[in-house]
Amino acid sequence: MHILHVNNITVNFAGRELYRDLSWVIGDRDRIGLVGPNGAGKSTLLKVLLGDVEPDEGHLARQNGTRIGYLPQDIELAGGLRLIDAAMVKPPALAELESRLESVEAQLSDPAVYSDEAALSQVLETHEALLASYERMNGHRHGSHVRELLAMLGFDQSDYGRATETLSGGQKKLVALTGLAVAAPEILLLDEPDNHLDVLGKRHLERFILQYPGSVVLISHDRYLLDEVASCTAELENGKITIYHGNYSYYQHERQLRRLRQQQLYTTQQKEIARLEEMIERFERWAKQVLSRKHMLAARQRRRMLAQMEERGEMIDKVFDQTLMDFKVSGWRGSKKVLELDHVAMAFDDEQLFFGADLLLRHGDRVGVIGPNGAGKTVLARLILGELEPTRGRIYLGPSIRVGYYSQEHQTLSGWLDKTPLDLIRNMQNSSESTAVNFLLRMAFTYEQVRQPIRTLSGGERSRLQLAQVMLRQPNLLLLDEPTNNLDIPSVEVLEEALDEFVGTVLIISHDRYFLDQTVDRVVEIRAGQMKEFAGGYTEYLEATGQGNANN
Repeated sequence: MHILHVNNITVNFAGRELYRDLSWVIGDRDRIGLVGPNGAGKSTLLKVLLGDVEPDEGHLARQNGTRIGYLPQDIELAGGLRLIDAAMVKPPALAELESRLESVEAQLSDPAVYSDEAALSQVLETHEALLASYERMNGHRHGSHVRELLAMLGFDQSDYGRATETLSGGQKKLVALTGLAVAAPEILLLDEPDNHLDVLGKRHLERFILQYPGSVVLISHDRYLLDEVASCTAELENGKITIYHGNYSYYQHERQLRRLRQQQLYTTQQKEIARLEEMIERFERWAKQVLSRKHMLAARQRRRMLAQMEERGEMIDKVFDQTLMDFKVSGWRGSKKVLELDHVAMAFDDEQLFFGADLLLRHGDRVGVIGPNGAGKTVLARLILGELEPTRGRIYLGPSIRVGYYSQEHQTLSGWLDKTPLDLIRNMQNSSESTAVNFLLRMAFTYEQVRQPIRTLSGGERSRLQLAQVMLRQPNLLLLDEPTNNLDIPSVEVLEEALDEFVGTVLIISHDRYFLDQTVDRVVEIRAGQMKEFAGGYTEYLEATGQGNANN
């Protein structure tokens, strides 16, 4: 059963047409992964569904009573609250409903109402409808429902007293999601809810989405998450939406088949159009030479055939590939022993992060580092870079090793925020303006972006600029701290291919499980101050630790 219809909408945003004649339907209990390149308008489309953005043309139709909850990319919880207090804040619709119930119940005790049969009947009817809505929104068990949702999302009672200011970005999202879900809207719109979550947090999120009683539309760059929860994938590209009835892996395979078929049909049609145009030109030439009405009518008939193809919408579009960054790091051999941690201990902010940590990387190793938020993964990167000194133990870096570092929070750009990408690249390359511009264009920047301040760039654009820095460093050890956080999926796939071809050593800190499966052959887990190694990628790690079902 369809509960929301998007009918031929056109939306212009900041002077650019995002969609034209876009239609879509959302069904009851759908699990939809909304995918597409950065800038395609995915977040704006969620706001259209919510009603915050009005389409310039077309309209939306909701089934009566359909309520929508929306989780934006960036969440800020009110300060000065405990986690449990923030989660217990009643949704506006529920708070308004309780206020209306109080008002109606006050009327029921009014002598002017209960002594008037007609007025009493009308108030009782209103009261019954409000109680039904209150029941549907779980108002009678709001507190217990909040606690159930918090537990499902990985919180326990020991977390309840934590100040909201101390929560990570991912934890704030989960608390906000609890507040949305407690009212059980028929449709949940989630814009990158997995950002900043560690692996365990993502698994709790997967379980929540799979068990949610309504429909869920999810924007995410986490292909593992999309594979686990999506029963349908909606691709938004070039202002159009295309539906694939399966998860991300199905979409990826089916999309490739569809594009191959489309390109074959396009080629065949173009040959037919060329044949018709050649016949038209020949008939018109003959008609002029011999003044033949027969040849002129033949030419008109074929022109009409071409015009009718366009009028009926039968023209097949050429397949255009998205402009992708040209990221390649050639690498070089360097020292055979690349990196060694020997009984390293580290205390940071009065907290013991590691004790007796050992790690050995040799040339060509591909190692992924995982662990809960706060376990010390980024501190490990800073120790390797020499920005921090261990409290005990030794860190050895090979004498001919050059590190290419990608920082999770884009710290390598911090001194350049008021400068332009062009300034940064020219400084690194010591090159002419045209050489630097061409390099940035290959990294999928536009002419306008290369000359605007770095602080105005989006998260994805800053990520590509950091990767450009890494490439210019010409490293033989890549130290990448959450490199996929802000990249769209096509860019992540380019990064995966580049890492596969890289002649050097790779150490990746990541919560992106699909990415780890594609890029590493060894996983190091940091937990409770210790490092433990597992052969293989993330899937093998799950099997080795008895977590084969990610939704357990």
